[in-house]
Amino acid sequence: MTLPPSPLTHFDAHGQAQMVDVAAKAATRRVAVARGAIRMQRATYELIAAGNAKKGDVIGVARIAAIQAAKRTAELIPLCHPLALTRVAAEFALDAQLPGVHCTVTAETVGATGVEMEALTAVQIGLLTIYDMCKAADRGMVIEQVRLLEKRGGKSGQWRAPLSPLPLGEG
Repeated sequence: MTLPPSPLTHFDAHGQAQMVDVAAKAATRRVAVARGAIRMQRATYELIAAGNAKKGDVIGVARIAAIQAAKRTAELIPLCHPLALTRVAAEFALDAQLPGVHCTVTAETVGATGVEMEALTAVQIGLLTIYDMCKAADRGMVIEQVRLLEKRGGKSGQWRAPLSPLPLGEG
């Protein structure tokens, strides 16, 4: 039985999972920006801000973890293409009002498919690394609002996320 065409490209005409064939797509510069945050107790935030976390430089380690995660995305997500990344930038911003840390990752490549999954994976792993390094002080931390902010390149061109329905820290 053949199913009608689906907007979900990771399924064939019979509904079976497939890796999308990108061989006919043009190699273009592709950029994706993703963001998320980790909310925590004020005391945990202060440990990170002061650089006094028991396991060391929380933000420095999280930055390396995020970059490494972007490079290994295809190993984690079954139908994701392995990409030759040309750049991964992981930025962390302390937010005393949250209290917590925002992570923004920009991933870039020149290729036939986008880098959205690499940027999103990097944000999650960067924030999970903060959780791991601080969990002895605060097991109630919350990773929230991880999402794609922007993608550029390819046939579909540029896309930007609409404004978030909830500011970080709420909901």
